[in-house]
Amino acid sequence: MGDSTNVTSSPNLPPCDVVRTSVHAFFVVVYSLVFLVGLLLNGFIMKFYCCRAQQQASSSLMVYMKNLTAADFLLCLSVPLRISHYASSSPIGQKLYCSFGASTLYLNMYASIIFMGYIAANRYLKIVHPSGTHVLQSVRTAHIVSMVTWVFLLAASITYTILFFITEKPLTSNSIRCDYMLGTSVTLFYKIIHVSCAIIFLVVFICLVFFYYTTSCRVLQVQQSQLASSGSEKLVKSRRNMLVLVSIFCLCFVPYHLVRLPYTILWDSCPAGWILYYLKELATMVSVFNICLDPLVYFYLCKTFRAQVNLRKVLRGKNIQQANQESESRKEQADIVTATS
Repeated sequence: MGDSTNVTSSPNLPPCDVVRTSVHAFFVVVYSLVFLVGLLLNGFIMKFYCCRAQQQASSSLMVYMKNLTAADFLLCLSVPLRISHYASSSPIGQKLYCSFGASTLYLNMYASIIFMGYIAANRYLKIVHPSGTHVLQSVRTAHIVSMVTWVFLLAASITYTILFFITEKPLTSNSIRCDYMLGTSVTLFYKIIHVSCAIIFLVVFICLVFFYYTTSCRVLQVQQSQLASSGSEKLVKSRRNMLVLVSIFCLCFVPYHLVRLPYTILWDSCPAGWILYYLKELATMVSVFNICLDPLVYFYLCKTFRAQVNLRKVLRGKNIQQANQESESRKEQADIVTATS
């Protein structure tokens, strides 16, 4: 099964639960890189929104974009707990991760999934009602929907954490799998939550595919009827934006959900549980990578964000040009002084 130098085991370990230190070292390195890049990118986007804090959200899209930013930033802040989970097997660290770290990570992961769905629905309604504003596109509705979403996710996360502390089992080995610390009631709630999350993911995924398919059909219809080029260009951009959303969503979240549900059911079997565990950990790592990819969503869907990024480039170019001109001017003045002295 592997070299003894890369595998640590204990007679107290549950069946098939072998801790592979080389695999965990790989996770530590990758998560650390994802954390640094994600913190940099999402910190920049948070700064963008904070600088515009005095301005009210001008559209429902901006409301959902801000909530997606918050979810990504919080997800990024929860990554260090996952890094420590792999780097150390201390009982206190494992208890902290299994109770608080895991629930926080999954809370913000599903917040990202849901708000990406809201953004896609918002863009779809914009295509269906291009000349008006549907009630679901109003800023007030967006605020209400966002608040209800966070309350729902927080309630599930807090319930899990409370049940974990009430019914937790003592960790009698150096296993890093949280499953062995769950009490019976938490295990049942754990499975219910993950089945519910799988349903949420499936609904959002189907909606995203439907929105992209409908947009593509609409673009084809407009191009065949040879309508105004401006309208056709807008639809092409809408299709491109929807494609960015669908691509990021599929890349980050589809692998995780293909593994998550089977693992939830078979985690205590041998050897399927062990294999599914490491597949699940790898898929989770890929899903967390969305904190590095979501900035593409802001760039393509948010005109204000694009304008500010381009404005900074322009200003940076103007500042460099101005500095060069001032330098040349000072040099010319110095030459004049030297010639007249």
